Amino acid sequence: MRTFDRALLADLNVFVTIVRRQSMRQAAIELGVTTSALSHRLRKLETELDVKLLNRTSRSLRPTEAGALLASQLEVGLQAIDDALGTLLHQRDHPAGRLRLNALRDAASLILRPIVPLYFERFPDMHIDLAVDDHLVDIVEEGFDAGIRYGDRVPQDMIGVALSPPLNWVVIGSPALIARAGRPQQPQDLLDLPCIEMRVGDNSRYQWELGNGPTLVRVDVRGPLCANATDQAIEAALQGLGFAYCLEHRVRQDVAVGSLEIVMPEWSSEGPPFTIYYPSRRQVPPGLHELIGLIREDQGLARLATRANK
Repeated sequence: MRTFDRALLADLNVFVTIVRRQSMRQAAIELGVTTSALSHRLRKLETELDVKLLNRTSRSLRPTEAGALLASQLEVGLQAIDDALGTLLHQRDHPAGRLRLNALRDAASLILRPIVPLYFERFPDMHIDLAVDDHLVDIVEEGFDAGIRYGDRVPQDMIGVALSPPLNWVVIGSPALIARAGRPQQPQDLLDLPCIEMRVGDNSRYQWELGNGPTLVRVDVRGPLCANATDQAIEAALQGLGFAYCLEHRVRQDVAVGSLEIVMPEWSSEGPPFTIYYPSRRQVPPGLHELIGLIREDQGLARLATRANK
C-alpha cells in the first residue's frame, strides 16, 4: 500500500471540495482559505500527479475525465474516513466493548459494587469482565486492561490513578471475645490474645500495622485461623474466634449494630488508597476513563477516609 504524506492528503481533499462545490470561491469559503491559496494547491497537485484535473475558464469549472474519476473515487474514500472518525467519536462519548479488570476483593466490594449499576446505566454497550483476586498478578501477561490494588502495590512502570482517599485500618473484636479474653490497650497486648492472622497477595503472613508515622508499630499476631480474604477474617471475628484487622469501612454496619467493636481506635492506621493502574496513557481501553471518572465522582467514597476530617 502506498504511503501518503499529510500535504498530499490535504491537497486531495482540496481537489474534492472544489469539484463538489464547482466553484473556487465557494470551496475557499468552506475550507477557510483564499482562492489564490486554493489555486496554488491545485496546481501543485496537478504537477505532482502529472495529470490535468480541472478545466477552468472565467465562467466555468469542470473536472477533466481523469479528474472526475479521481474525484468520485476519493469521495468514497473520504466518506469512509469520515465514517470511521464518526464511529471513533461515538465510542469516545458512548464507549462500547469489553473491559477486563483484575481487582482486590476489598476494592470489588467497596469501589466497584456501588458504581457498576450506574456505569451500565450510562454505558449500556460496555461489558466488564471482572476477576476478583488478592494475589499479585501481571495484568499485561494475564490479558487484563487494568488492575485495582492498594497504591503502594502498583508496579512502577504502570500508570496509576487513585480511586479513593487514604484508607483507615482498624482492629476489631466481638463483644463476646472482649468479655472472654479482655480488651487490648496497647499493640503489644495483641501478642497475648487470639487474633485472625492474614495472608496477603504474595502468600506471606502480614504483620498488622498500627499507628501512623513515627509511632507506627508492626505486630506479628498469632491465632487459631489464618485468612487470605477480608470476608473470612470478619466472619471469624463475628464468631468470636479472635481479633481481626481490616478496613474500617468494611465493618461499619457491624460496628453500628454492636456485632463488632473497634478496639484501640487511637492506634488505627492510615494506608494507601485504592488505585487503578494500566500500562500506558496511549490506547486506553474503551470505557476505562469513564469508569475512573464515575468512581472518583462518587461522593460515597468520602466515607472511606473516616479519619480525614478528625
